[in-house]
Amino acid sequence: MGGTEKNCLLIVDDVEMNRAILSGIFEDEYRIVEAENGKQALEMLEQYEGQIAAILLDVVMPEMDGFGMLHYMKEHDIGQDVPIFLITADASEKNMYEGYRLGVKDIIEKPFIPFFLKQRIQSVVDLYCTKEQLKDTVEHQAEIIEEKVEEVNALSRSVIETLALAIEFRSGETGQHIQHIYGLTKRLLRELRNKGYGDCRGLTDEQIEQIATASMMHDIGKIAIPDSILNKPGRLTPEEYEQMKMHSLKGAEMIERMPNINGNPVFSYAYDICRHHHERWDGSGYPDHLKGEENSIYAQIVALADVYDALVSERCYKKAFTKEKAVEMIAQGECGAFHPSLIKAFLEIAGEL
Repeated sequence: MGGTEKNCLLIVDDVEMNRAILSGIFEDEYRIVEAENGKQALEMLEQYEGQIAAILLDVVMPEMDGFGMLHYMKEHDIGQDVPIFLITADASEKNMYEGYRLGVKDIIEKPFIPFFLKQRIQSVVDLYCTKEQLKDTVEHQAEIIEEKVEEVNALSRSVIETLALAIEFRSGETGQHIQHIYGLTKRLLRELRNKGYGDCRGLTDEQIEQIATASMMHDIGKIAIPDSILNKPGRLTPEEYEQMKMHSLKGAEMIERMPNINGNPVFSYAYDICRHHHERWDGSGYPDHLKGEENSIYAQIVALADVYDALVSERCYKKAFTKEKAVEMIAQGECGAFHPSLIKAFLEIAGEL
């Protein structure tokens, strides 16, 4: 409607006297628009689009009769939100069936009693107005809810990012690591979706965003690792390494203790990613030694993204490798075994990293 008030009543009849009678009944409530046949009525519908509250339609008319007009309106999806009343002297079973089949709301036989005619038509028009107002209200409420959901999602992402950054800073990193993981995870998910791979085939953009957001939490378990191990510049001892490996389980435990984890997809993905981003395709990873498809593709993607960013970044215990060298090391299995399809997707986008 575009905010235009529906205050017009379209009367379609080839007999001027009939139009005058109907006009006299409704002229106090509506602005009357008249047409002598279906063709003229269609022109009136276009001219007064969004303003017609109801159509009073005769059946027998020259050029285009009532049924011809109804057929045209249905075929071209015109005026389907406007109640139509057939007012005819021939309320035969055939005409009634055809009228209702074509979408009229009531069939009123001539001669009619003005008072009852007015009540029947007005009750349907009021119902349509209420229905339209309810629709507008529902749409408005849906917009408000959508805005609130977006606000909550943005707040949740900010909290997740802040928590992850706190862990990054504690381990002496710049805070760019989680952003790199987020970006690379998203790109790999899209690449695998485009290739139609397995669980990635049906991912929506919203789900990809949720998984990428969850990827930022992959190392939150490091909050439980002592600084002496977390920031040790040299190689870890076997005992220290075993303690460092506990961060994947600690992170999963933290996620598991969060309220309403099952009601928020981000945290469900985060639990899996925290626990399994150090698993490897050949089962040589930790903590559960998952092999092949036993590990979700989401955790495998984050695992590869984590390895790549670690290789190209300078850390307290290593210098940064070039991008080309890092890609080569991953492709040749020097950093552990990864899913073959994932490696292929990674190599497809490596030149754009």
